[in-house]
Amino acid sequence: MRLLHTMLRVGDLDRSIAFYTELLGMKLLRRDDYPEGKFTLAFVGYEDERDGTVLELTHNWDTPKYDLGSGFGHLAVEVADAYAACDKIKAQGGKVVREAGPMKHGTTVIAFVEDPDGYKIEFIQKKK
Repeated sequence: MRLLHTMLRVGDLDRSIAFYTELLGMKLLRRDDYPEGKFTLAFVGYEDERDGTVLELTHNWDTPKYDLGSGFGHLAVEVADAYAACDKIKAQGGKVVREAGPMKHGTTVIAFVEDPDGYKIEFIQKKK
């Protein structure tokens, strides 16, 4: 068994694809429209779906916004330099909600950014 993907519902698919591909450097792997169901699925990731876990961005055509609820935590992405990654996000108009620095009660350098729908993405700096 292996984990295939995590699904996030998004209000504006093009805006979300731009965030994950342009700001986080993922690739758009596939995008499929389902006119009878009035939804589109887009899969983004750093690797092909055969090789790694990806994100499924689900856009229901008649739903411009979702309430995130209190159960979801965050996605985590390993980065070479959390400080530089935050600078890049801010320079491209993204939102950093926790600047890079050591985690509380530890030494791992982390940061948090927010995607256009409010989902949190944790940057974890790769250990040297």
